[in-house]
This record gives sequence, structure tokens and C-alpha cells, in this order.
Amino acid sequence: SGIGKCVAMDLARRNARTILACRSRERGQAAVEEIRAATGNPAVVLRLLDTGSLASVRAFASAVLREESRLDVLVNNAGVTGLPFAITSEGLEQTFATNYLGPFLLTNLLLG
Repeated sequence: SGIGKCVAMDLARRNARTILACRSRERGQAAVEEIRAATGNPAVVLRLLDTGSLASVRAFASAVLREESRLDVLVNNAGVTGLPFAITSEGLEQTFATNYLGPFLLTNLLLG
């Protein structure tokens, strides 16, 4: 939703293969279908990613590196605010992990 969806829509309009990395399969698939319908670009795909989980980030990056021949643009747009204090299963504060550590790790893993 929001800025991320607008960026994905614009990339798809430019005929780019566009990977939506989403926490929610249902919301992500709905966005994929909407973007495909609006742009006519069938190369819009969903991959699950929770940037608050470093294990999820590692699995996502591994799959992208394995499945994609190249990656030209990365838009780190995930973020949360206003959540109650919580610790992830990996021992990290949830907001910090989601907004900073996950995107930082993802970027570094995809640099190749």
C-alpha cells in the first residue's frame, strides 16, 4: 500500500519485472493482481518477506539471488511505527529490526 505500491505500479508501467516483497500473502497478492490489471504487465510477482525477521530476510535474499538473473533497483520501503514495545524471536526490538536492521541486511545480501 502507499508509496511502495505506487513505486511498484510505476515500475510495472515501465515494463519492469517487479517483485513485491510483502509480509501478508493476501494483501500482497491483491496488490499484484491490481498492478497487473492496471499496467498489463504479467511480470509482477509476490515474494513473502518480513523485514522484522532476519531469518526471513536471509531466505528472501537467497531466493532472489537464486531465481533472478539480475537485480537493477531495490526500493526499501517497509516500515512500522507506533507499535508497542516487543522483542522478536531473534532478540531484537521489533521496530528497530523492521525499519533498520532488516532493510540494511537485505541490501547487503543483495549487493552480490
